[in-house]
Amino acid sequence: TRASSPRGRRRKGNSVIREKRQKRTGLALLSTLSLATSSKERKHTSINMASKMMETFGKKLIRRRIVDCNSNETRFVRCLTTLDLIALGVGSTLGAGVYVLAGEVARDKAGPAIVLCFLISALASVLAGLCYAEFGARVPKTGSAYLYSYVTVGEIWAFITGWNLILSYVLGTASVARAWSSTFDNLIDQRISAFFGNYLKMNFPGVLAKYPDLFAVILILLLTGLLAFGVSESALVNKIFTAINLMVLCFVIITGFVKGDIKNWQLTESDYNETYINSTESAAGKFGSGGFTPFGFFGVLTGAATCFYAFVGFDCIATTGEEAKNPQKSIPIGIVVSLLVCFVAYFGVSAALTLMMPYYKLNKQSPLPEAFQYVGWEPARYIVAVGSLCALSTSLLGSMFPMPRVIYAMAQDGLLFRFLGNTHKTTRTPIHATIVSGIVAAIMALLFDLDVLVDLMSIGTLLAYSLVAACVLILRYQPSEHLNSDLYEMTQFSEIKSSLTSQINSEDYQVEENTSVSLKLLFYPDQQSPSKCSGLIIYISVGILSGVVTCICIILAKCYEQLSNGYTYCVAPLVMLCLAAAVIIFVMWKQPQNKMSLTFKVPLLPFLPVVSIFVNIYLMVMMDVSTWARFGIWMLIGFVIYFGYGIWNSSENQQSSITHVNLGSQEKMDKMLDFSTLLPTEKNKEVSTA
Repeated sequence: TRASSPRGRRRKGNSVIREKRQKRTGLALLSTLSLATSSKERKHTSINMASKMMETFGKKLIRRRIVDCNSNETRFVRCLTTLDLIALGVGSTLGAGVYVLAGEVARDKAGPAIVLCFLISALASVLAGLCYAEFGARVPKTGSAYLYSYVTVGEIWAFITGWNLILSYVLGTASVARAWSSTFDNLIDQRISAFFGNYLKMNFPGVLAKYPDLFAVILILLLTGLLAFGVSESALVNKIFTAINLMVLCFVIITGFVKGDIKNWQLTESDYNETYINSTESAAGKFGSGGFTPFGFFGVLTGAATCFYAFVGFDCIATTGEEAKNPQKSIPIGIVVSLLVCFVAYFGVSAALTLMMPYYKLNKQSPLPEAFQYVGWEPARYIVAVGSLCALSTSLLGSMFPMPRVIYAMAQDGLLFRFLGNTHKTTRTPIHATIVSGIVAAIMALLFDLDVLVDLMSIGTLLAYSLVAACVLILRYQPSEHLNSDLYEMTQFSEIKSSLTSQINSEDYQVEENTSVSLKLLFYPDQQSPSKCSGLIIYISVGILSGVVTCICIILAKCYEQLSNGYTYCVAPLVMLCLAAAVIIFVMWKQPQNKMSLTFKVPLLPFLPVVSIFVNIYLMVMMDVSTWARFGIWMLIGFVIYFGYGIWNSSENQQSSITHVNLGSQEKMDKMLDFSTLLPTEKNKEVSTA
């Protein structure tokens, strides 16, 4: 009765309404909770995706080139002998510096002790040369330091190395062509510079040259045509000019020792004052303290740092890996012998020059003609001029020869535009890379002031030397499976799967999977042969050592006066860094080396490559800020090309994408074929019985 009353009906209606409201509130809370949970999941998913993308991107930067060193297939003509490589290295290294550099260093920095400068710089250069020689025996392919970095430390470092090598070769070609033009202009009484200076003068100092050097452009284009025509023809021309240059240098050395006087190595202050009083010249050079080392040991070191660049150029031999008949033997022999010949030439010329004439009287621009005039042999200046032009010709050819081959190697790998990797069907030379590089070098020689850009050449070369030395350290301590991995990665996919399966199932592979590094393994390795663990220790050690050595070089270069005065805030960090470097080198020395047989190996590892790295980094740190700023601009241009084109079109990127597709399809096929293994044992028996 109460329920049927109006009051009861109202109560019942209110309760129904409350229930509906509660249901709505519950649904709203549930939806809110579900939305919060889904947003958290989406956020977590996006973070995972971002981390995976960063991981994939990082792996792309450090992926390494796969090279089959056992393959003799090449697009080039194998026609270069060991003698050709020696002539190429000597011609490229023994340029006009031998006719000019000795006078400049002897007059202002070292005096007669310039012979010690060349000895020290030769030893430092030999360290880099030995590292190149080992890689030439290990990876006899086109690409030089670019390829060596690619197979060892990864793609981004390889691109940086190759990009800077291109800059070095372009600037080297342009500057040597201008020097050739200037030398020839001096022989004809400055007629070329006077004509172009009057009619085609360019007023933009610091950026553009004083006048467009059309003579240098013509010279570069002629040699570009020679290189495009064929390798054997270029090698023949190089041998002729190198032979003439060496004969002129022999003449200079012999006549210098015949007409020289040992008293010029024992000069005193009275001799200097007598020269000043009797001299009609406006000024003489610095005297120092006289004797054999007038500027002390510091002067010898300063001169050695300058003379080090006189030995740059032998690395062009390393680009002939696919054009030498027997590269694994010819490249190491060519590098070592060419450096030895260059040292003897530099040592002999500098000794003869300082014996013929007091060091403070030397002419910095043309020391040899002035020296022959001083001893009464003035007609010899024409012989010296012929030798200087031949030296500049071979140096120019040595700069132009490796440039298109590095560009070709980078284009073949997809890091530069692919059309630059084409070769001519008849001459089998990298035709597009040769023409493009020749045109760029010709434009540089025509328009730009190269004096402010010369130091950029040094940065690129020294960086390449440092990376090659680091790569030698890394590879010599890697296990054989790591070094031979190229062979199975180049085979068919089925072979990859079967070899990987056998490796995974083998006991050796199970042991090698343990790559954890302990303190004991740093000083007492548990194996006599390299393992993945010891290889990882070397990778990490080389990276840390490079940073420590860089810090040491910065302190030595920028805080020399504070160190000489014994300031604690400079000495203490230097001592700590040196101790850290010593510990790292000791750890590397304790690790087992790979016993792989090579035609040449760098001795005294890890000490010689470490010294080479130190010398190269120290010389790079000595560069001024403006040079590093220009280097940064060049690298910015390179990174735009790499991240915009190279990283996506890399051959390794395409190979990895194909491998992923094949792996996915193969997994699906395996699942279909091996479906019977997923069935219960009883059903398997039924299937087999049926």
